[in-house]
Amino acid sequence: MDTVIQEVLTHNKNGNLISILKEIQDNRIDLSKDVMLEVAKSLGVSFSEVYEIATFYSFISTEPLGKNIIRICKSIPCYLKSSDVVVATIEKELGIKPGEITPDKKFSLHLTNCIGACDMAPAMMINKKRYGNLTPEKVVEILREYR
Repeated sequence: MDTVIQEVLTHNKNGNLISILKEIQDNRIDLSKDVMLEVAKSLGVSFSEVYEIATFYSFISTEPLGKNIIRICKSIPCYLKSSDVVVATIEKELGIKPGEITPDKKFSLHLTNCIGACDMAPAMMINKKRYGNLTPEKVVEILREYR
C-alpha cells in the first residue's frame, strides 16, 4: 500500500471515514477500488460502507481528479446569478465539461451543491480557494493564474 495512505490511516485510526477519504484524496491519490478496499480492511469496516461515503459526498470523488479541482456551485443563489455562464466560460477555456479532466490532467471540472459563498454568487472553488461575483472576464483571469 502507498505510504501516504498508510500514514493517513495510522494517524486517523479512530477518525472519521469522511476525513480519512478526503485526506487521502487531498494527497493526490485517486480513490480507486483498491484504495477503498485497503481503507475498509484497515478500519475493519465493509467496502460498501467506504464506497457509500466516497460516492455520497460531492467533495470526495472516486474518479481521477485534475491537479486543480474546479467546483462550480449549482445552488439556487448561484443559478439565479447566471452560474451557467461561468460553466460555459470554463468549458470554452479548458475544453472540458463538468465531470471531465483536461488531457494534461491540470484541471477537472465539477458541479457541486453549496460551497458556502451565497453572498458572492455566482461562485466557484479551485482547490480550497473560493472565488465569487464571477463574470466571464474574471473566470478567464482566474484560470490564467493556474495555468
